[in-house]
Amino acid sequence: MENRTLTMHDIKTRSDTDEGPILEGYFAVFNEIYEVWPGATESIAPGAFSEALNGDIRALYNHNTDLVLGRTSAGTLELQQDDRGLYGRIKVNPNDTDAMNAYQRVARGDITGCSFGFEIEKEETEHRQDGTVHWTITKVNPLYEVSPCVFPAYTQTSVESRGRELAAMRKRELDAWRIKMVTKVTGGKNGTESPCASKED
Repeated sequence: MENRTLTMHDIKTRSDTDEGPILEGYFAVFNEIYEVWPGATESIAPGAFSEALNGDIRALYNHNTDLVLGRTSAGTLELQQDDRGLYGRIKVNPNDTDAMNAYQRVARGDITGCSFGFEIEKEETEHRQDGTVHWTITKVNPLYEVSPCVFPAYTQTSVESRGRELAAMRKRELDAWRIKMVTKVTGGKNGTESPCASKED
């Protein structure tokens, strides 16, 4: 499972509804450039969550599975994708002290980050002429959880995952280049006789 920890946009709390305290905002914004590390960036393409919102998704606090703020199957978490990104609305349980503590931290502005756990089904990789690399996530499926969290920055595991992926890509490119160079030098011969070549009697 991949995790991304980013800045939550338009995060707000509401207590003026018949449903009780509400926590809502954008957990992901399309086409926004996020820095994984210097020279490596990532973005989420519009529509990336189109097939990911039908599952049983949880809203956690700081990825803590012991602190569930809401759940789509219970009707206490609502998620929708629009032209801007992935919008979430959590109905916080006023009788849950831990949940209300999290709610109050957001209300005070102490918590401004968000995170989501997911699998990347499709993405595009762009190696740019200046030596940088950019990944565009085009399809997320499944989406496991969304979570208000403390630090709006890429987690170490996300960086390590991308680093391994980039290293594997560069190795494949290097292997392909080596094969191309060997073929060019040998004129297409690899030291073995073609099975179609004729033999002298």
